[in-house]
This record gives sequence, structure tokens and C-alpha cells, in this order.
Amino acid sequence: MPVIDHRRRRLGIAAGTALLTLTVAGCSGLGRTAVGPIIYTTERDAVIMVNSPSVKGCHPLAPAGAKEVSNGTLIDIILYRTPNCTGPGTTYLATTLSDVNGAGALPWRSFSTVH
Repeated sequence: MPVIDHRRRRLGIAAGTALLTLTVAGCSGLGRTAVGPIIYTTERDAVIMVNSPSVKGCHPLAPAGAKEVSNGTLIDIILYRTPNCTGPGTTYLATTLSDVNGAGALPWRSFSTVH
């Protein structure tokens, strides 16, 4: 193989690698979502669906909170008893699972994703 072809091949590989790196870096800035629904039931038995929430930040639930939550997303979530994703009494809810509050338990008021 001539020296010029070998240099072109290396240059092509380096350019391809640089382009791929830039593409991945550019996409990582986009708003990623937890693909799928989070479905919850309020104290008044209203069923609410949040479809593909962002993986960033805290997500408040209905003001009265939720007594049952189903995680149909591809990402695990953490349920909180407060509206701002803080405090004790959290519940870890893995993907494709559901959880129901026991009698007398405080409702969940927000959730965040595990990523």
C-alpha cells in the first residue's frame, strides 16, 4: 500500500471520529426524556398520565398528590411526599412497576428520574 493511501485512510478515520464526537456532543444537549408514560391515580380516583417526562429536574404531581403510581417508562423514578422532590419518605419505583400507598399513608406529590 503506498504511503499516500495510508495517510488518507488515517486522515479519514480521524475526520470520521471527530465528526462522530461532535454529533454525540451536540445530541447530549437535547432534552432527553424517560420514554413511556407515568400513570398515577389521585385521592379522588382521577387517573392522570404524564407521557415521556424529562429526565432532568423535579416533576410535581397533582396538588392533592397520588395514591397509586405506575412507571411505564424506560427509566426508574423516585417518588416524594413533598411537591419539590425533597425530604424523607421516598419510594424507589423501577421501570414497568407500580406502587400503591398503604391506608393512612401520605400521598406522593412529586417524582424525579434516576439517570
